[in-house]
Amino acid sequence: MTEDSMEEIPPPEVHHYNYLAEVPWDIQNYWSQRYRIFSRYDEGVWLTDDAWFGVTPEPVANKIAEHLASSAPAGRSILIDAFAGAGGNSIAFALSGKWKRVYAIEKNPGVLQCAKHNALIYGVQDKITWFEGDCFEILKNQLKDLAPYSVIFASPPWGGPGYRSDKVFNLHTMEPYSLDILYREYTAFTKYVVLFLPRTSDVKQLAKVIPGGQQAMLMHYCMEGASKALCIYYGGFHFE
Repeated sequence: MTEDSMEEIPPPEVHHYNYLAEVPWDIQNYWSQRYRIFSRYDEGVWLTDDAWFGVTPEPVANKIAEHLASSAPAGRSILIDAFAGAGGNSIAFALSGKWKRVYAIEKNPGVLQCAKHNALIYGVQDKITWFEGDCFEILKNQLKDLAPYSVIFASPPWGGPGYRSDKVFNLHTMEPYSLDILYREYTAFTKYVVLFLPRTSDVKQLAKVIPGGQQAMLMHYCMEGASKALCIYYGGFHFE
């Protein structure tokens, strides 16, 4: 980190908790896992209280970044992170060294400030271009010329921690964006789309959105012997 980054003042909704007593009760379990979420947490990682629920644990983010780097088709040199959150996946993509540029989109201005700050901690702030706003609008307007060179990665909201109670997670009713909306909007931009979804997602629903003859690859991501989430790779990624 630079001296300037150390002098940054976070907005009121952004925090770096140092002690358990500071942490709201409903995120204390997440705070106890802070080094799995960001291994460099003690260097001043910022998060809003809501952002704790959505950050991809760092080992999982790194493995996804590795898979994307090795499987993306030739000529695809731009990675678009459609729901950047506090920056966990965007940072991993930038660290992978694969992409000429990572474009990260986040609607919440406080969470976006966290992501920028956290990218600075990890030394990749110059490899990421940030956008504040609706990802669908930004794809159609600011990023439309990059479509032929791009892969989209999306870790959308799942509707909060309540998804854990579903034995099989219904992707058609996922809020605020259903699988149908995500697939339709993203494949209108590029056929190379990766969605990060709950581990209990309905696999039949994931398959049914694909037009006949097209390919997809499903990958489960585990940490410490437990499945954390899955990714569906649409469009013909080349896994060996």
